[in-house]
Amino acid sequence: MAEVVDRSGPGPRGGLAPEIPDRNLPGVPYRDMPAPLPLGRVLGPSVIILAASIGSGEYVLWPFIASQVGLVAMWMAVLGVATQFFINMEIERYTLATGETAVTGFTRLWKGWGFVMMVMAIFAWGWPGWATGASTALTFVLGVSDAAVPAMTIAALVAIGIALTASPVVYQAVEKIQFVLVAIILVFLVAAVFLGITGQAWADLGSGFANVGRIPSGIPVATLLGALAFAGAGGTLNLVQSNWIRDKGLAMGTYIPKIVSPLTGHEEAAASTGYFFPQDEENLSRWRGWWKVANAEHFWTFGVIGALSIILLSLLTYSTIGGQNVENNFDFIRLEGEALKDIVAPWFGTFFWLTGVVVLLSTNLGVLDHVGRLTADVLKVGPLRDNATWTESKIYFAVIWLEILFGSVILLSGVTQPIVLLVIASAINGVVMFIYSMLLIQLNHFTLPKAIKLRGFRLGAMGWSVLFFGFFSIIVIIDQGKRLFTGE
Repeated sequence: MAEVVDRSGPGPRGGLAPEIPDRNLPGVPYRDMPAPLPLGRVLGPSVIILAASIGSGEYVLWPFIASQVGLVAMWMAVLGVATQFFINMEIERYTLATGETAVTGFTRLWKGWGFVMMVMAIFAWGWPGWATGASTALTFVLGVSDAAVPAMTIAALVAIGIALTASPVVYQAVEKIQFVLVAIILVFLVAAVFLGITGQAWADLGSGFANVGRIPSGIPVATLLGALAFAGAGGTLNLVQSNWIRDKGLAMGTYIPKIVSPLTGHEEAAASTGYFFPQDEENLSRWRGWWKVANAEHFWTFGVIGALSIILLSLLTYSTIGGQNVENNFDFIRLEGEALKDIVAPWFGTFFWLTGVVVLLSTNLGVLDHVGRLTADVLKVGPLRDNATWTESKIYFAVIWLEILFGSVILLSGVTQPIVLLVIASAINGVVMFIYSMLLIQLNHFTLPKAIKLRGFRLGAMGWSVLFFGFFSIIVIIDQGKRLFTGE
């Protein structure tokens, strides 16, 4: 049995911070901001969200669009990544300042917001689609039939669960695994630049960026706008950037309990409510140091590498099967791998499929981890706050294995993801981003004190996010509603 350490109580500075709302949750004590760390020591959280995001849009949706309409939409992909960069940094802002997750901050505004985010996370991400995709890509490599996919997928899900359960500190395991997976993906992208992308594709990419503002026709609106929403992570996955930087120990996250294995770690019973730092010059100087390094870590990892991943994978698809009439499913991935075998070399087509296995497994790892973290955070901060038995770690692992069990039952029953649920889920992720973009403005502009609050250009960027995802939500819901009722 893991030792339970009660870490409740005020920080060394004492006193409650009136700046942080305490209507729905206990007030937070003051505590000094830790000294900032150099960039090399804070790398990690953005690698995790990058690995989780590549399977959402970079490997499938954007290359599929490139195969159908060319590279005229690449400017939209970059716009989507830029929008999510600003969203994610506002998610980070609140956690860096308090050690609390953004979802806990939303709960301070209204106690129901945490449950809204939890339900949306479970419903939108609960299906084992990414692990199933990884298994399907592996069948292309092994030359086995689709009948092997359920068993292979269940084995992959169980392996992920064991890896997470066995690690004393879960964040450290997730970070190490995702670093390795991202490294494999980057090796493939470098090889693709020299071996698989044609000069004509590079020229057409320039023409595509010269047509900023042009929206391609011939792509279903849900596919196009869904790709925009997932040019990056998307949905509740972005929100868990809070949990990852907290468990990495950035800024005020240093003081918050980490999720650990109930078998090999040392659990802490305290709920993950946070602290706030006094607004004196020494603490504000440290805050500025943390804000600078956190922006750099996220910009270069999530922003630059994420955008380049979309562009390079789209260029590769355009160079191989561009203009072919393919469907947005794994036949598209199979055809691209076969084309790469003919155009480059047999080993390179296999490398492409194996990269797909890595991409989609990294996404499924991120999905399992993020749903577990978000659910555990909501329940421990809320109804189980004073329960010493159900620590955040125990809730997390219960959710992880329930997710694996649910996915396994779905696979063994032979039920594929129902189209109605997929349509609703695709809309949910846009809707949730619309909602939490508004909440982040309320939390970071109207709640945090002037010296550290959201303002200026970044406030404008968040206003754009509200407008964009509001438009996205309305358009997709109307479009898909018509399709469902007309049967198209």
